[in-house]
This record gives sequence, C-alpha cells and structure tokens, in this order.
Amino acid sequence: MNVCVFIPTAAEPWPENATLYQPLKEDQILLSDCASSLAVQAYLRMCGLPVQVVCRANAEYMSPSGKIPFIHVGNQVVSELGPIVQFTKAKGHSLSDGLDDVQRAEMKAYMELVNNMLLTAELFIQWCDDATAAEISRPRYSSPYSWPLNNILAYQKQWEVRRKMNAIGWGGKTLEQVYEDVSQCCQALSQRLGTQPYFFSKQPTELDALVFGHLFTIITTRLTSGELAERIKGFSNLLSFCRRIEQTYFEDKTKNTKLSKFV
Repeated sequence: MNVCVFIPTAAEPWPENATLYQPLKEDQILLSDCASSLAVQAYLRMCGLPVQVVCRANAEYMSPSGKIPFIHVGNQVVSELGPIVQFTKAKGHSLSDGLDDVQRAEMKAYMELVNNMLLTAELFIQWCDDATAAEISRPRYSSPYSWPLNNILAYQKQWEVRRKMNAIGWGGKTLEQVYEDVSQCCQALSQRLGTQPYFFSKQPTELDALVFGHLFTIITTRLTSGELAERIKGFSNLLSFCRRIEQTYFEDKTKNTKLSKFV
C-alpha cells in the first residue's frame, strides 16, 4: 500500500530546496530502486520542478512507505511516483491534464503493466536469481553496515521479496519466463509508442517518465547476465525514446554532460 504524508496546498510555490532521497548511488542502490528514483527525477524535470538528489544509507528506513524514492518538500514527505504525481498535481503541476478520460485510463493501464512486469522482473532477478543475489544484491544492499547486521538485513530483504513473489505467483518462474514477460511488456510498449516521440504524441506524461526510468536503468546497469538489457535493445523505438528523454531532460548542453549511470 502506498503511503504518503502531505496536505495538498495549491497556493504554495515549489521550493528551490526540494529534496529527493535514495540509497547510496555508488555502493548500495539496486536496479529496482535506481529505476524508481530515475522515474521520479524524470517526472519532476518534465514538470520543470527542481529537486536535489540526496543519497542516504538508511533512505529505505526514512521513507514513510518503506519504499524508494521519497521527496521532502517543505514540511511534507511523499514517497513513490504515484503519490508524488498526485502531490504535484495538487500544487498545480500536471503532465496529463491534456488527456481525455479514455487516454487517462489507457495511461494508467500501461503504468500498471510497467509496475507489474518490469518492476516485478527487476525484483525477481535481484533477489530470486541465486547468482545475482549472491554477487550483486546482497553485497550492495548490505554494504553500509558492519557484520553481522549486514548479513541479517540482506537475507531479511531477500526473504521479504521471495515471499512477495510467491504471493503473486512468480515464485515458481524461471529466469527465461521472467525474460519473456519483459519481452512481452516491451512489445506492448513499443506498439503503443510507434513512431511518436512520446506515448501520447508530442508531450510527455507520467507514463513516459515511468517507462524511461525502468528502461534506461536496465540498459545501463551491470548484472550477472546481459539478457535483460538485450530484451529491451531489440526494440529500436524504445531505445530512441530513452535517448530522446535523456537528451531533452538530463543533458546539460552547455557543459556537454549526460545522465550518468546509476550502477
């Protein structure tokens, strides 16, 4: 269940010191949290709302929902993309006001698809694939902590994710089945995008931010196998879509800098 703490106040301007919190970028953050954090950053940039990214080893425990990322705006704290979208809308900033009811329902359906397929696949690969869990997920997740707390927290997280996978029917899946789910999700996204610059023509919505966050992170993150990224690279229009958003919202053309890899 999403948890957010805020009092919508449309009259309040967006503060310059708004902060987004995520785990440590170099040593700790994992694929799924990278993707979710980048999606929120992309959304806020698309809205023209400045935010400072702050990395904390205990960001997960600071979050009101226990999920990453969360933003601190004034005296209000909001976690996860959906509630953050509602929060900014209450302040008069929205990317989807131009959509009609049918388009808005379609957008929400595709966002559910991304969360149910891509996010779940990321969590599965991180914690249910033994090689990835042993070589990447457990060492990174536990890196800020000393022994024995590091082992306790890592195995506790792995147990929680595996229990979730069993609850939603993913516990018995093979890696190949998960990769195929990702391919089917990307096929649906590719067909919806077509030759348009964004999913709903010329202007981005929160769906574009969400898809970008996950796809860009997957194709730039090192895992024990490159198969997950390869499934995405088979869709040229999705790659062009990621590059377009990177160029438009993350590159500083005056300094010739690009969005850096998270992992």
